[in-house]
Amino acid sequence: MKKLIYSLIVLLVAVILWGGLRSAKSDSDFDIEAFAELPVQVGGRIKPLDSVARNTLLVLSGRQKVVTTEGATLTPIQWFIDLTMRPELADTYPIFKIEFPDDLGLAGLAKQGERYYSYNDLLPYSEELRRLHAEINPEPQKRSPYENQIADVNEGLMRYHRVMHSLHPVGGAERLDRLIDEYQSYLATIQPGMAELRKQQAGDEYDAALLNRFIAFADDYLKLSQIAHLRVIPPPPPVDPLEDWKNIGLELLDVMKGDPLSPYVTSYATLTMAYRQNDAATFNQEVQELRQRFIGDFPSDIGRVHYERVFNTLQPFYISMQLYVLIFLVACISWLRWPQELSRAAFWILVLAFAIHTFGLLSRMYIQGRPPVTNLYSSAVFVGWGAVLLGTFIEKFFKNGIGAAMASLVGFCTLIVAHHLAMSGDTLEMMRAVLDSNFWLATHVVIITFGYSAMFLAGALAIVFIVLGVFSRGFNKETARSLSAMVYGITCFATLFSLVGTILGGIWADQSWGRFWGWDPKENGALMIVVMGAIYLHARWGGIFKERGLMSLAICGNIVTAWSWFGTNLLGVGLHSYGFTDSGFYWLVAFWLSQIIFIATALLPWRFWHSDFGQANHLRERKKILTAAD
Repeated sequence: MKKLIYSLIVLLVAVILWGGLRSAKSDSDFDIEAFAELPVQVGGRIKPLDSVARNTLLVLSGRQKVVTTEGATLTPIQWFIDLTMRPELADTYPIFKIEFPDDLGLAGLAKQGERYYSYNDLLPYSEELRRLHAEINPEPQKRSPYENQIADVNEGLMRYHRVMHSLHPVGGAERLDRLIDEYQSYLATIQPGMAELRKQQAGDEYDAALLNRFIAFADDYLKLSQIAHLRVIPPPPPVDPLEDWKNIGLELLDVMKGDPLSPYVTSYATLTMAYRQNDAATFNQEVQELRQRFIGDFPSDIGRVHYERVFNTLQPFYISMQLYVLIFLVACISWLRWPQELSRAAFWILVLAFAIHTFGLLSRMYIQGRPPVTNLYSSAVFVGWGAVLLGTFIEKFFKNGIGAAMASLVGFCTLIVAHHLAMSGDTLEMMRAVLDSNFWLATHVVIITFGYSAMFLAGALAIVFIVLGVFSRGFNKETARSLSAMVYGITCFATLFSLVGTILGGIWADQSWGRFWGWDPKENGALMIVVMGAIYLHARWGGIFKERGLMSLAICGNIVTAWSWFGTNLLGVGLHSYGFTDSGFYWLVAFWLSQIIFIATALLPWRFWHSDFGQANHLRERKKILTAAD
């Protein structure tokens, strides 16, 4: 039976790894993988088109796939190609996620049981949506759920339109089929058109038809320069590739100044026409020429772009999440049967999951060229990583499955938080100027975030103490003592790191803003964690509280840490509020309520504790009462 269980665990691990590491290969004749790796610049960062497609689809749909009305499933990059090169087809794909379409008040829009709508579904309501959007509160923090939904739909339509026209001018199918001819006609019109414009300005006779044609081109490309989302034209070498790139519209306008037209413009036009004509050979050849041109111009930067596409495909954090679920289940089963064998299996799966989690963390550092914590998303990834690291050491020493179970639980929960934070777009965004310091990001931010990890792990271990103490008859004094030692050790670690991180943050603030401490909400939150840790330690050292009182304080640490980590950002004020998300408020309150329930459970009279540990304390308490009565 044990061999069967081991075989089943190994099989589950293999299935998780195979499902995550297996990259979906396109059966199309078009070289979709090479196209996905073409570099563009968005938000000041160079990234592959694959990242653009994934991030855009996450914002619009909340997922990284498209299910067409015919039931076919498209990858993000396949959807992106259709969006930019066959927009008439992409307009039929249901990608706009609307949770409550009935609440929008648009007659005829809502479909029974449907949450995803296509551009064509929303197009008849575009004017009404714009009118409703103009009436909502301009401050996101003060909007109602209805207003937030109106804003999300309008912003989604705008993003959709901007991404659609990132590779070519605004126009219909006929225009896309003759892009090269249009560019050649435009180039031939520039000089004569400028000459006619000068004649008009001088009051001389001029060719009105030629001038109007030239102005029409200029108006179209000016509009394109304002709406095109992607910057696809890199600066000419040998300048820094991080210098501002141009979008298609800006490049076409600059030709009027006498600059030569970038070959990137004509290459993307050729790609669009080839894809529309189902000419895979021309498409693949042009993709390779685009790639080789970028390598020739910036040979040292293609590696990072390639690595990011591979990282997107592997999705290490998704694999880690699945492994953490498996670890938690194996550890829980180990408390019922085969404790030594299953706790050992949980430990080694935890080591594997931690290695994959670490790979994802290091990959993000390489791609971004920054320390591990740069925004709210990366802090969630790092908090989970830190908790798993500490939990691995606990499991190594105690070998009872508790460290593995709680480490996997914290790791899974923080990656779930990170997953939902990713819905806002690029998680590798450029740093704000006030945070743009690798030294302080690698010291203050990492250290204080490690303190978050430890506090959450200590609180999770305290919850285990309460749950087992109240409900498990097998929970005895020895187990209670070992769990109490775990919570104590982790809390010492958390308090030390939080204190050091807070002091380093003050030094950074002094250098950046000219003051060590300003009672900013984030600073107050960091101080609250230190004070909470100090209260726990003093209560233990002074004998003020016993086990269940100390566990309650450790769970209070969860509440305080969640406030410092997330709550201060929800305020939307202060110098540190760089990760505002109003949707997180309800989850934060739910988390606080759950922790209060655990604290209330811990404070139940001993007679309600069904464990041996609880009953022993109940008998001891009764004996004291009887002795006092005598």
